[in-house]
Amino acid sequence: MKFAVSRKAIDVAAAREMVADHHCGALAVFEGWIRNHNDGRDVERLEYEVYRPLAEKEGARIIDEALEKFTISHALCIHREGLLELGDCAVIVCVSSAHRGAAFDACRYIIDQAKTRLPIWKKEHYTSGTSEWVNCEACAEAGHSHGDHAHDR
Repeated sequence: MKFAVSRKAIDVAAAREMVADHHCGALAVFEGWIRNHNDGRDVERLEYEVYRPLAEKEGARIIDEALEKFTISHALCIHREGLLELGDCAVIVCVSSAHRGAAFDACRYIIDQAKTRLPIWKKEHYTSGTSEWVNCEACAEAGHSHGDHAHDR
């Protein structure tokens, strides 16, 4: 597996094991968690909507780019979809390599590219009872907009 979308909780230990390799001396891991605030507002939970066919294809492409661009052995990214609660892991990136520099660089590349290129939309649910879609600008700049895929469900 290179990239996956999951409705279930991410098994962080299993993700790390998937990139484990005795030839590698470095493992870089990024975990994105659901926090209780954003832009001065109290957040109660998040909801992710994903257009899976494109997200899976583009996510695999991002991993392939990282494997070509950096001296790494293995990489993966798993992103959640659906309703997530505070403290849940929303995304994980794991990269293994012989040396730490390449692992760190590739890990950052993968999460940065995923945040801007994947058709994944985030809805914040606030403690006030309101909610709104946020941070959709980057995905829109990449040519995706929330709701474009509604007919595909």
